[in-house]
Amino acid sequence: MLCSGLDNFLQQKENYPEIARSERFGYLSNQASTTSNLIQGRIPLQEKLGEQLAALFSPQHGFFSEKQDNMVESDHSRDEVTDLPVFSLYGEWRKPTVEMFYHIDTLLVDLIDVGTRVYTFIYTLAYCLEAAAEQRKRVIVLDRPNPIGGREVEGNILRADCTSFVGLYPIPMRHGMTIGELALMFNSEFGIGAQLEVIRVSGWHRNMLATETGLPWIAPSPNMPTAETALVYPGQVIWEGTQVSEGRGTTQPFEFVGAPYWQHQQMLDFLQTTELPGCLLRPVAFEPTSGKYMQQRCIGFQIHVTDSAAFRPYRTSLALLQAAMRLYPDHFSYKPPPYEYEFTRLPL
Repeated sequence: MLCSGLDNFLQQKENYPEIARSERFGYLSNQASTTSNLIQGRIPLQEKLGEQLAALFSPQHGFFSEKQDNMVESDHSRDEVTDLPVFSLYGEWRKPTVEMFYHIDTLLVDLIDVGTRVYTFIYTLAYCLEAAAEQRKRVIVLDRPNPIGGREVEGNILRADCTSFVGLYPIPMRHGMTIGELALMFNSEFGIGAQLEVIRVSGWHRNMLATETGLPWIAPSPNMPTAETALVYPGQVIWEGTQVSEGRGTTQPFEFVGAPYWQHQQMLDFLQTTELPGCLLRPVAFEPTSGKYMQQRCIGFQIHVTDSAAFRPYRTSLALLQAAMRLYPDHFSYKPPPYEYEFTRLPL
């Protein structure tokens, strides 16, 4: 049976030697951070810890993942259920301040990563580790499965001159690690040096996808509605940095890709000699209700994964990108900044 780090922490709490009765805890999570019974973690944590649970923290998109787009910030608030303060780490501050950490001794981090370098939750974790090291606080990461598995690693290593809030460290685009493993790597390999502990996920094997865990999928962010979205995301996210639609504003974000000037047969002919294992490209037309090309008809494709073990999301999306750049040089362009708090560089 698969048990998340949260479930294991709750089960161990009574006999957990590291927890002193006077220790004050913060909890970084969002609405998708639930127990196996789909109860958001702050509720059983407050039942177990009582007044020792002193503050909540939220990542990008807000505690309830209600903010749709990038660079739409969330304010601090108060949780109606627990009556605890909620400190936003995607607003004026992306790194916890002394005032925020004044309330706590230990931060519990319980976020769902999707196995891709550019997902901001892992850098919120990194900033928390930095703040903890500077302020002599402790971090406990409640580990969770990597929803796209832990065996395949794909894509380039981030260059040092390309660091940003969607890429702080030189890791591959599809990194193959759990969020707990990333925390250990960030902390040791990149010199953060925080007091860190990871409560491991149990019952998960590296070849498991989210659909094989027996747990229902809860969208960790607004445009990650299904486990299939997460599987194509390591490649399809590259379209965010272009003027091609990545399917936001449709019911199939990241599974859809296209633009008004694309032509199905031209694209398919260009891709004919490129091996794209484990997927089929189905020609579609779609009209986004928001975002790029809002209320305009886009010609493009839906990526259908037919063999998840063979599928290479990054290779597939790069092949589509090459086709779009070669076939439509007068139309294709990168999205101008700002993008994720980078105000001068193109989001290449």
